[in-house]
Amino acid sequence: GTDDVYQAFILTSSNSQLADASNSLWLVNGHCNAVIENIASKAGPAVSQTTKNTVTGEAMVWKAMSYFYLVRCWGAVPIIHSNSDIIGEGTANTLRRNRVEDVYEYIIRTLDKAVTLLPTQNQPGRIDKYSAYALMAKVYLTRSGWGENMTRNQEDLDKAKEYSEKVINESGATLEPVYANLFRISTGNRNPENLLSWHWVASSQWCSQNTFQSDLSLNNFTGLADSWGTWMGPTIDLQRAFGDTANSKTRTNTDVRRKATMMMYSDYYPYFWRDMGGFTATWDDENNIAGSTFGVGTGANCVKHIVGNTEDHKAEYGSASLRMATSLSTHLIRLADIYLIYAEAVLGNQASTNDPEALRLFNLVRKRAIQNAPDETSLTFEKIFKERRLELALEGDNWYDFVRLHYYNPTLAKQWLNRQERGSFNNLKAFYRDEVPQSQVTLNTFKVNLTDDSKFQMPFPDVDISMNKHLLEDPVEFDFNTI
Repeated sequence: GTDDVYQAFILTSSNSQLADASNSLWLVNGHCNAVIENIASKAGPAVSQTTKNTVTGEAMVWKAMSYFYLVRCWGAVPIIHSNSDIIGEGTANTLRRNRVEDVYEYIIRTLDKAVTLLPTQNQPGRIDKYSAYALMAKVYLTRSGWGENMTRNQEDLDKAKEYSEKVINESGATLEPVYANLFRISTGNRNPENLLSWHWVASSQWCSQNTFQSDLSLNNFTGLADSWGTWMGPTIDLQRAFGDTANSKTRTNTDVRRKATMMMYSDYYPYFWRDMGGFTATWDDENNIAGSTFGVGTGANCVKHIVGNTEDHKAEYGSASLRMATSLSTHLIRLADIYLIYAEAVLGNQASTNDPEALRLFNLVRKRAIQNAPDETSLTFEKIFKERRLELALEGDNWYDFVRLHYYNPTLAKQWLNRQERGSFNNLKAFYRDEVPQSQVTLNTFKVNLTDDSKFQMPFPDVDISMNKHLLEDPVEFDFNTI
């Protein structure tokens, strides 16, 4: 909706979700530091060097990932290399922010070290050497635009190409033939396309479980009275990008990713409420198998991150879901992402490319989604950017693509965001119930008018500033000789 602080770009430092996001990332960093330090100082002789190396490398990848989120959200942030040093020196409340370029350098050095420790192949779902390489490719592509003006650093682009190529050719990862399978527990959690994921377990232990379903699925969708996502859903703009629109009863379904990403009128899902024959989005509160409530103004609800009812969870995982708890993994980096990173790194600063390998990888991603899609014979930045939006929709990547675009081409980033339709439709439910004609489904248009470049960086939460006023000061150079 237009009053949403994220949709309207009116997020403030007093927002509680902002504070939670900051806190969670610093907790990850602190936990990783503790794991790394404790393994080095306290692991006994019964623990093999291979085990110590593997767990340390895994912690370093998560540490790098936490800083990757931090730098893209807040820009310059303090680099905390050692918990014990900060505690011993008593400097937690006086830390200065470090420059963005130093944070990226720290991420890369952390991943470089992780690569030397991690195995080539780990247990299914665990982090291995190629998980680190995949994250490095993503980091280098992002860093390539930092501090640049209408161009990108060629050395960083070359590194993004090098590491994505290494993952593609050496990791053994493969594209899942059926896109929707990536987001089901039985076929997605340990899918060979996934390179880095959060893995969850539905249990009574809070924080072990995936709670996304409660936030995103229709009210009453799970059968556990623990979902409240009726009034939120993908934008009209994203529907249009997929070639569909909610103000029509006819679904195009040209791109299979649309239905696997968002649920629209008349969509049928055999894997939701399978014990009752499957779920159809009827948009009739009195006539749907789950007894769900429909009503989002965009006409689309989320499908990714949704498991279904307890029987669906049992069929997929072997045990039932619990209140606000599923075992569905959350994918952070997939091979398709790496294919598109490779294509973009090859494109680099050119207006277009017809590089054979970049085209091959791009077309593999596109033709999985659109069965009879003709092969692209030339790639531009806009083509790749849009393909990333469709392929990774609702997976938490699109905003960060805009952040990295803004690094070197802020005008284009604002232009593309300003043209997005973020509004809603009037009379959708009445139209679907044949109570009004299509002509009475009108658009409440809402588009932002971004002119302020600071909107591409989040404000520090008030609670963080109250504990460390130096977060408001100019960043300083990090001394890498201290680590």
